[in-house]
Amino acid sequence: MKASRWLAFILAGWTLLACASLPEVDADRAKARASAVPEVVTAKGKLPRQTTEQLLKKRWAKSTLDLKGQAALEETATGVPLIAGNKVQLLFDGPQTMAEMMKAIGAAKDHINFETYIFDQDELGMKFADLLIQKQREGVVVNVIYDSVGTIGVPQEFFDHMKEGGVKLLAFNPVNPAKARGNGWKLNNRDHRKMLIVDGKVGFTGGINISDTYSRSSPFRGGGSGGIGSGSGGGSSPAREKGENDVGWRDTHVRIEGPAVQAMQWLFVQAWIEQDADDLRDAKYFTSVAPAGDKIVRVLGSRPDGHFEIYKALLLAMQEAKKSIHITCAYFVPDDQTMAALTEAARRGVDVQLVLPSVSDSGLVFHAGRAFYQPLLEAGVKIHELKLSVLHAKTVVIDGVWSTVGSTNLDRRSFLHNSEVNVIVMGDVFGLEMENAFKEDLHNSKEVTLVEWNKRPISNRLKEWLARVWDYWL
Repeated sequence: MKASRWLAFILAGWTLLACASLPEVDADRAKARASAVPEVVTAKGKLPRQTTEQLLKKRWAKSTLDLKGQAALEETATGVPLIAGNKVQLLFDGPQTMAEMMKAIGAAKDHINFETYIFDQDELGMKFADLLIQKQREGVVVNVIYDSVGTIGVPQEFFDHMKEGGVKLLAFNPVNPAKARGNGWKLNNRDHRKMLIVDGKVGFTGGINISDTYSRSSPFRGGGSGGIGSGSGGGSSPAREKGENDVGWRDTHVRIEGPAVQAMQWLFVQAWIEQDADDLRDAKYFTSVAPAGDKIVRVLGSRPDGHFEIYKALLLAMQEAKKSIHITCAYFVPDDQTMAALTEAARRGVDVQLVLPSVSDSGLVFHAGRAFYQPLLEAGVKIHELKLSVLHAKTVVIDGVWSTVGSTNLDRRSFLHNSEVNVIVMGDVFGLEMENAFKEDLHNSKEVTLVEWNKRPISNRLKEWLARVWDYWL
């Protein structure tokens, strides 16, 4: 999200739309409705109850999250089953992610479905577009959804170039009301997802858009026994010296192989259909996908006027945390329930730590988020601000066993007005990789203490107050 792309529309949205509200999320009520054993599906169908219990059996300290119970709660709240048999690889920052995505695109045989918020006409964007055109000319079906606000500054000629190359394009929710489709003109509803699906077998999602902005890596170092670069294929972006005018971007993506990619495929097809677009061209979108690993995941997609699947899953996991809640978040403007979940967890002894930006591409969001520091710090939440990089990642790891990576920020815009996608990964192996990534972010951050925070200048307090007035629309 770029502030320059949103300011004009905040005012328009203020006058056009009434404030929507988030649903109440209550773990106790969810427990009363939850089944004893959650549903787990594979490429061959639903697993038997006994097999599911064995798969989700706890093998860690009793002080941590009960994965079987948590999975049942989430299934009750979201209606979305777990999917077994996947390989999940953590990717850090733009250079590593773009290399993996282009490699997958280059190997495509049947189709490529790509959905993004920002698709810039710059060196990286042109390279990505030309690769898509090349694959289309090779006979691979290429479909692209891009957000019309996220790309508002991009010349139409850029998209016409891809269209002339045979790529099928869909501008999500056009800015021009004369081009409105489906449910009419709803300017405030945006497609913030970032998904790439290749041949229905390999999928990517996370926080990274297509822009030269993401070509500048953060000083993420990784390393260590069992840390980044081990396990399911995590890597690290090369560190380099940075000056004040050479700030990298810190972001996180995941690469997925296995049956879960079919769930991502369905989200893409659903988004295409709901925009009342032309029919998708024939391709093998839904085929049998063999198991590719041992990761159990849940693919959650949310959209405006939907069922708040991602919001519910996040809140339930925070409410049930026993040991730790570690969040890395680019745009942090929490609603009342999220604030309550974080502060109540800290007061009951859970290690609640947040990595938030020290610099941002959105000044309003930055100061609105800081307006929440005081009550968080007073409750015992530890806040760290990332140095030398613009933070754009959206990740959470709870009790070292429940992890999520996706496009969703902790703000009302993401939960109420954006189409988003998050992948939840269950288990301590992937959780360890997430924890090691979080430790790296801590290493590159400075802690904000309550004593120091109380000494901040009046000018900063005024900026926080003014930004807080607009927090619903950020």
